[in-house]
Amino acid sequence: MSAAAFNRRDVLAALAARAEAFDIVVVGGGATGLGIAVDAGSRGYSVCLLEQADFAKGTSSRSTKLVHGGVRYLQQGNISLVTEALRERGRLRANAPHLVHDLPFIVPTYDWWESPFYGIGMKVYDLLAGKYGFGRSKVLGKEQTRHALPNVSTEGLRGGVLYYDGQFDDARLAVTLARTAADQGGLVLNGARVDAILKDERGHAAGVRFIDEESGRSHDLAARCVINATGPFVDAVRRMDDAAAKPMIRPSQGVHIVLDRSFLGADHAIMVPHTKDGRVMFAIPWHHVVVVGTTDTEIDSTPLEPAPLEHEVGFILETAAPYLQHDPTREDIRSVFTGIRPLVASTDAGNTSAVSRDHTLHISDSGVLTVAGGKWTTYRNMAEDAVDQAADLAGLDERECVTRRLPLRGASEPGDLSDPLQVYGTDRGEIEQIEHADPSLAEPLHPSLPIRKSQVVHAARFEMARTVDDVLARRTRAILFDAAAAAQAAPVVADLLAAELGRDDAWRAAQLADFARIVAVHTP
Repeated sequence: MSAAAFNRRDVLAALAARAEAFDIVVVGGGATGLGIAVDAGSRGYSVCLLEQADFAKGTSSRSTKLVHGGVRYLQQGNISLVTEALRERGRLRANAPHLVHDLPFIVPTYDWWESPFYGIGMKVYDLLAGKYGFGRSKVLGKEQTRHALPNVSTEGLRGGVLYYDGQFDDARLAVTLARTAADQGGLVLNGARVDAILKDERGHAAGVRFIDEESGRSHDLAARCVINATGPFVDAVRRMDDAAAKPMIRPSQGVHIVLDRSFLGADHAIMVPHTKDGRVMFAIPWHHVVVVGTTDTEIDSTPLEPAPLEHEVGFILETAAPYLQHDPTREDIRSVFTGIRPLVASTDAGNTSAVSRDHTLHISDSGVLTVAGGKWTTYRNMAEDAVDQAADLAGLDERECVTRRLPLRGASEPGDLSDPLQVYGTDRGEIEQIEHADPSLAEPLHPSLPIRKSQVVHAARFEMARTVDDVLARRTRAILFDAAAAAQAAPVVADLLAAELGRDDAWRAAQLADFARIVAVHTP
């Protein structure tokens, strides 16, 4: 499917015209599902991906924005997971250099034993990374640490440990994967809610039924293999297949707060190696803001728009304060975002911070393949495992995975990280053409946001954005940068989208009402 055909109208038309079964139908448009669609399409398998809301609407747009091996997993002794993640970290930087870049971290040390202890740990991290390393770690003195982190709390400071990991924009990578999947021949559709697993006369999974959320119409798709890659929602899909299916997921939520860049005052991130709940915490420069988090709270439900709990925000402020020169308060918070971790349940695990981040493949009696667990860094490897298994289940011709060295759409050499169009890579030309045709669209969307009106139009024309939330939460990240500014920009976005999508005033009013409810969740 050509890039120009990456829109809902043409995808729906292609689905309606298709008579034969797909090799693979993927349910879920987060990191794992999108990775599977890219992998399957690039092997030459026919694949369709269906997402109930928007690409990366759930967990995959709410990460800590790190492509990392996992220092905490090293502390837990999970060497195999760390080694796999470090290898995948290097591959992702090579395949999407416009979206993934190196980021220096410093672990400030305040006790005599911390610098040698963490210094040795980071040398092991370097060793495990091997040729995929992002930079060599080293122990810093007090003055070196203060120079790198001008705003770090100096009371009792002894020094620090420097190491390197990767950073990315998660939702932008998701959109990039969606477009890459389309470039590889896949059909990718958002606003497509699967509500049934179709079975053949033997009771084997033979496809899915989905509802087009915009028209309300129902569609049946035949498939040789159905893959459930819905993250926190995998158990709901499994119950469509088997009402008696036991839960696989033990969900927890993680909260992050967003502060002004001045609270960090540096291009280095801070890693707090041990919080009172046994996690690590980060303060990370990201775009023009600072992301601080995260928490780990067990939850019973998995809403599409999870909300932070009062004590979680307080915990982050309390934990971050000793590491910053100025203590952040609730009034300083620009935005709060919450993600649900789809952790694979384990009867032996205690709190969810100890539950495995490894991924799991499960095959139901009817042949539905469920992929659960994992994290963004290892999405490609998870997808490779899933497609290998799906091909075996469906009796497809064996074809080698090619994604280890497959450049993702827009791949280009890293540029100026302060450039808002850097995340588009070579696709920035599409935005420049929009501005050339209508120079007024080069104007800022809002005085406090590094976003142009042209990016809204581009999201609708080229990135399957259908709602104000799609644009301000995931295509541009405005709601994370500054929830209040995003709310003020919403009417302009609604106007631009309405013109692009041919919507009326009633649609516009409904969009603004929906987005107001979402902004409330992101406002502390």
